[in-house]
Amino acid sequence: MRVKIILGCDHRGKDTFNMIANFLRQCGNYTVVCANDEFKTFAFDYPDVAGVVAREVSAQRADYGILICGTGVGMCVVANKYRGIRAAPCHNEVAAELSRAHNDANVLCLSGDMLGERSTLAIVEKWLNTPFSGGRHQIRLDKIHNIERRNLITSKIDNQPKTERFPITNKLVAML
Repeated sequence: MRVKIILGCDHRGKDTFNMIANFLRQCGNYTVVCANDEFKTFAFDYPDVAGVVAREVSAQRADYGILICGTGVGMCVVANKYRGIRAAPCHNEVAAELSRAHNDANVLCLSGDMLGERSTLAIVEKWLNTPFSGGRHQIRLDKIHNIERRNLITSKIDNQPKTERFPITNKLVAML
């Protein structure tokens, strides 16, 4: 069975993006989708492409996502805003292995500036080939899922108009 991976990068991750895409295509057992195709350029802000990748993985239209920016941190912050996403910034093989084995990470976030070709490909390979351990780690993922579910309910409540909390003359009301 082929694994569908969606890749995305900002302008600082372009070279690393191309290297990973070529590597995955040569492996033969991956279907590689380019999130950047939606933008027709590599010059855009990382939240845009991170959102595309996270939405595809969250909706289960892709098995995994790989995001590359200058450090991997910005992409990770954005991706983790989406339901069901467990994005991990990995700067070495140990972090990649543990993010999969313990956290069942489904989005890998990489640095386009701080990693060389050999390190990057080793991290990607380790991340893709490490299965989730389950067991006590599944209990923790269930807790994360419950937090997500509760926050979704809370956010729906919090997003209701709050004008009744403030007098109509309050300047804050106009800013809501």
